[in-house]
Amino acid sequence: MPLSPATEDALIRIVRDAARDQIMPRFRNLPPTAIATKTGPEDLVTEADTAAEAQIARAIRALLPGAMIVGEEAASADPAILEGLGQAPLAAIIDPVDGTANFAAGLATFGVILAIVQRGETVFGLLHDPVLDDWVMARRGGGAWYCRPDGDPVRLAQGGARAIERSRGFVSLALYPQARRAGVAAAFPPFARVNTLACSCHEYRQMARGHAEFMVSPLTKPWDHAAGALVIEEIGGRVTNGRGERWTPAAMETPITATVHPDQPAPAFGDPTQRLP
Repeated sequence: MPLSPATEDALIRIVRDAARDQIMPRFRNLPPTAIATKTGPEDLVTEADTAAEAQIARAIRALLPGAMIVGEEAASADPAILEGLGQAPLAAIIDPVDGTANFAAGLATFGVILAIVQRGETVFGLLHDPVLDDWVMARRGGGAWYCRPDGDPVRLAQGGARAIERSRGFVSLALYPQARRAGVAAAFPPFARVNTLACSCHEYRQMARGHAEFMVSPLTKPWDHAAGALVIEEIGGRVTNGRGERWTPAAMETPITATVHPDQPAPAFGDPTQRLP
């Protein structure tokens, strides 16, 4: 069942409140003791991540009693939290600060991602920019929209398809095993520009607003992709998993490929079914 407009509005308020209360006061104001590493030196967590996730989770539990809550930081500490996500009647997936390394470095390319999932299908997605306080949202079957507090929502749609030599996209070499990076990079030359923002939130926003045509990632963490995948589908694009099937939080086989135009080329990196760490 789709969410009511009142519930969607409440979810947007919850995210904006957490950004105002927990994230922006800490932006460019983090002491070294407020930053820690998880799996490696580029995989960071800050006080803003944990505080924002806690605030969002509390508010969603009050709004949607009984919903499964999957927060990035909680799931990083206890991966068992992800069990049953594809079958849960209702789940909220939270990335409290997507692009934490950017945030910790004082760069403004970070965001908050929220997805609401029903039995493995994302029905609502939100990509919020705390710095500008604007957001891209999508509802299943209801389109994707760019929104800001002082303006009317603008429905997003595909722009014109680009030839491969003018096509732009996002691929992070750093996410691939060292031994595979040269092979991955060898697929880049036909495209006009391939880079990374180190922030799924803004990469999906850029695609939705016509500034890039594709994204490929060897990691398919649901907090990075569930909301953005819905946005891309709602503008007419396609998101597939490593088996070439439609990507969903219930079918997260790596890698993930998102394309704004389903027939437009995206980089291919060898065997698409090869699982990557």
